[in-house]
Amino acid sequence: MARGPRYKVPRRRRREGKTNYNKRYRMILSGHPRFVVRKTLKHIIVQVVIAKPEGDVTIVAAHSRELAKKYGWLGGLGNTPAAYLTGMLAALRALKAGIKYAVPDIGLHAPARGAKVFAAIKAANDVGLEVPMGDGVAPSEERIRGEHIASWAKKLQEADPEAYNRFFSQYIARGFDPSQLPAHFDEVKARILNEYGVGLGGV
Repeated sequence: MARGPRYKVPRRRRREGKTNYNKRYRMILSGHPRFVVRKTLKHIIVQVVIAKPEGDVTIVAAHSRELAKKYGWLGGLGNTPAAYLTGMLAALRALKAGIKYAVPDIGLHAPARGAKVFAAIKAANDVGLEVPMGDGVAPSEERIRGEHIASWAKKLQEADPEAYNRFFSQYIARGFDPSQLPAHFDEVKARILNEYGVGLGGV
């Protein structure tokens, strides 16, 4: 609704809650590639994008679905461990493409401390792609490995088996015990790093 003669209608993507043009303008002026992290209710998507006059060009991308299809991931595809692994996969591809630095682009996601988007950015820094991030905003190592999920699964299974079966139905359908998530995270992380010839010592 107009609020006076000087009212300016926001651009379509801003009205739709998709783009913050002020932030985008500053990122484009930096001249650096953007490390774009987006999350939905079920998935994590990470891209490294370069802005050009004709439009954004995606250099590399990773989707959390790849974790299950290619690397045997049996956990959730939209949680913090999946965000870290997806960010790491995108970062390794960016490094292989010759990109060493990127500015973070979390879109309209709230920059809350410990958010999933920061798990993806931490993963990039862990494998050598420099993506600036404030101190203390990344999730703890325990959350990244899914220890909070494993602990809750154990407690819920003992306290309320019916609720356990309901909340972890997808894990159970895949024949996976969620209490083993941290160890499984380490296995999948090692598979990804091995594919790109990166040793575990550096991450």
